[in-house]
Amino acid sequence: MDPLPRVFLSEVMSEGTGQAPGGGSTPYRVLARKYRPQTFADLIGQEALVRTLTNAIESQRLPHAILLTGVRGVGKTTTARILAKAINYAGPDGTAGPTTGPTDDCPICQAITEDRLPDVLEMDAASRTGVNDIRELIDGVRYRPTQARYKVYIIDEVHMLSTAAFNALLKTLEEPPPHVIFIFATTEVRKVPITVLSRCMRFDLKRVEQATLTAHFARICQQEGVTAEEEALRLIARAADGSVRDGLSLLDQAIALGGDRVETAVVKDMLGLADRSRTLQLYDAIMRGEIAAALEGLRALYDVGADPVILLQDMLEITHMLTRLKLLPEQAAAELPETDRIEGGRMAKKLSIPALTRNWQMLLKGINETQQASQPLQAAEMVLIRLAFAADLPTPGELLRKLSGAPRTSASAPTPAHAGSGEGSRAAPSLRLQSGGPALAAAAPQPASQPEPQPAATRAAQPRNFKEVVALAREHGELLLAGHLRNDVHLVRFEEGRIEVNPTEHAPRDLTGTLGRLLTEWTGSRWIVSVSDVPGQPTLAQQEANAEERLRNQVLEHPLVQAVLNAFPGAELARVTGPLDPQEPFGEEALDELGSPMEEEE
Repeated sequence: MDPLPRVFLSEVMSEGTGQAPGGGSTPYRVLARKYRPQTFADLIGQEALVRTLTNAIESQRLPHAILLTGVRGVGKTTTARILAKAINYAGPDGTAGPTTGPTDDCPICQAITEDRLPDVLEMDAASRTGVNDIRELIDGVRYRPTQARYKVYIIDEVHMLSTAAFNALLKTLEEPPPHVIFIFATTEVRKVPITVLSRCMRFDLKRVEQATLTAHFARICQQEGVTAEEEALRLIARAADGSVRDGLSLLDQAIALGGDRVETAVVKDMLGLADRSRTLQLYDAIMRGEIAAALEGLRALYDVGADPVILLQDMLEITHMLTRLKLLPEQAAAELPETDRIEGGRMAKKLSIPALTRNWQMLLKGINETQQASQPLQAAEMVLIRLAFAADLPTPGELLRKLSGAPRTSASAPTPAHAGSGEGSRAAPSLRLQSGGPALAAAAPQPASQPEPQPAATRAAQPRNFKEVVALAREHGELLLAGHLRNDVHLVRFEEGRIEVNPTEHAPRDLTGTLGRLLTEWTGSRWIVSVSDVPGQPTLAQQEANAEERLRNQVLEHPLVQAVLNAFPGAELARVTGPLDPQEPFGEEALDELGSPMEEEE
């Protein structure tokens, strides 16, 4: 007889006995397999799923079809196997019922773990996609289980089934025998037909948080006798992107690379990451407009192995971090390490929200460009150049003021009439015909001369009314606050140093405290903002809308407007533009000065 079959048989037997083919010790198992959860208690980061399934098992309200969805490596197939063991648990003597605890003492559960129980069938839909495969499965459904309590069909990557296969499964899935349970797992739940989804109880397995992954990796390193730095484990957890399996694979690689030591420098080289402090310095240089220093810093990081795409992704993360430090300083600082908290806090004070949001959009576009570029380093350099030149660009509001020649509101500059002061003269709206069609519009003419911009003072002038408070918030870049004050606040009382408001349900809960603090900071005088139960005045947005509607109605009722509308059938009033004041009537003098076109022809 040829010796090859004997060799092959020897290898199979040695694998089954847990020994190497040469008779040595047990072959190495990767961490992702060695530390695969065997009970619900071993699952990490899926507390809601575990709670629901354990309650269903204990109350005997288990559904006949379950759909598990989530990104790769979060535990979908593992959860399916744990559930199969839990509902088929019979104990060492075969008399016990389903359990949510350990199942090591049950022969049936051991057989499920070793994948040799015929009543638990695990099928890979990626390789068996046809309708014939599903028909074979359905043919075995009507037979009762031979050893276990339930027949469990685990179909992995169920979205890969063909349309005919899904249709063949529908009837059985809707009304299966009481001894059958289907468990589906997929990463693409959108590709599963709605007819299948409606017949299943769906569970969405979430990405595991970085802190949870870091603690999990630390426990594994301790059990493996591996010395690991916390920062190195944190980098691996961040690279895993919520996937436990991906993280364990990276940890395996780091252990092999570092020789039973997981060090931060080794992990950074393995992942192609740049030093965090140097990345923060690079970001700071860009925001200061120091292009030469930024390009030199990028080249230095690239020379030590940093990937340009990952570097831009780190800068995107820094942008998000600075935004949170700007808006939620206490909460964000508590979640950050010391370096990010100190350096990030310093940078956040210098940057405005419009600048950060602009950086976010430019980096998102730049990352895509760098990924597609044939020379990633050159593409990354161009992204940094754009960021540096855009760092000192004016905001859209400032740009509009410059283009219109309007002065920037300051402490020494008079408040514009449309800001709510109620003082100063205002030109009445005039009429013009749009060039794009027979639509009629009303517009306010620009004054012949614009007042000269006044230099900004150290302290802003005390606001005289609520509209000036909103204008002051816009001036200091607090656009979100200004929007809430305009749309979600009913003014009850206003006096110097004290404001009473009745906010709507859409207003932030800390609006009054934030407004009082900022007004005190801007004006140098103490301001108290309190909440009142009095209904108060309409919001500024409502007042403006009412004023615009009144002005529109007055314009439509004017004889000249009626004449123009009659002369151009189908024409309509497009809009009325210009400063609006609910206290001032429509300026009919301006319309009268235009005269009647028919009179001029005569």
